[in-house]
Amino acid sequence: MPLLNSVTTPYAEALLQVVNENSQTEEMVSEVKQLLELVNDSPELEKALSSPILETDAKKKIIIEIFSNKVNSSLLNFLKLLADRQRIGILTSILDRFLEIYRENSNIALATVTSAVELTDEQKGLITKKIINIAGTEKLELVTKIDPSLIGGFVASVGSKVIDASLASQIRKLGLTLSK
Repeated sequence: MPLLNSVTTPYAEALLQVVNENSQTEEMVSEVKQLLELVNDSPELEKALSSPILETDAKKKIIIEIFSNKVNSSLLNFLKLLADRQRIGILTSILDRFLEIYRENSNIALATVTSAVELTDEQKGLITKKIINIAGTEKLELVTKIDPSLIGGFVASVGSKVIDASLASQIRKLGLTLSK
């Protein structure tokens, strides 16, 4: 990933600099997350933007048609710049890197919590408090995922720390203990 970071980081930092200068940071972070979700949920769009067959002008036309009413002008111009520079194919990596740098600069930890079922707001709040204590941070961004194979409980990860409080893990540990 270091090679990709050497390409994505300058673009991500440039976008962050533009939004900081225009005092649009929170708005842009929200739009970037929505844009990432849109691109990740649309494999056809991702294929079109990364296609070497499509001309730059065609990609810019797609960008304008799809995003002109969904994102602010700074982000739209950034997308067109990426198309001009033949970097639109790594858009998701650039936007992911943008969010990483934003979190680093804002001292926000990213936690991923995978559970067997959808978590309630109360459960998310309790888990967030626990993770904040463990991670030693004041701010936390929580991403939730669902994996029915966990049976119950959850698995949380923050950086290199993993908390496995899943029923599947406990059953596995019990099985290992009984097999001795």
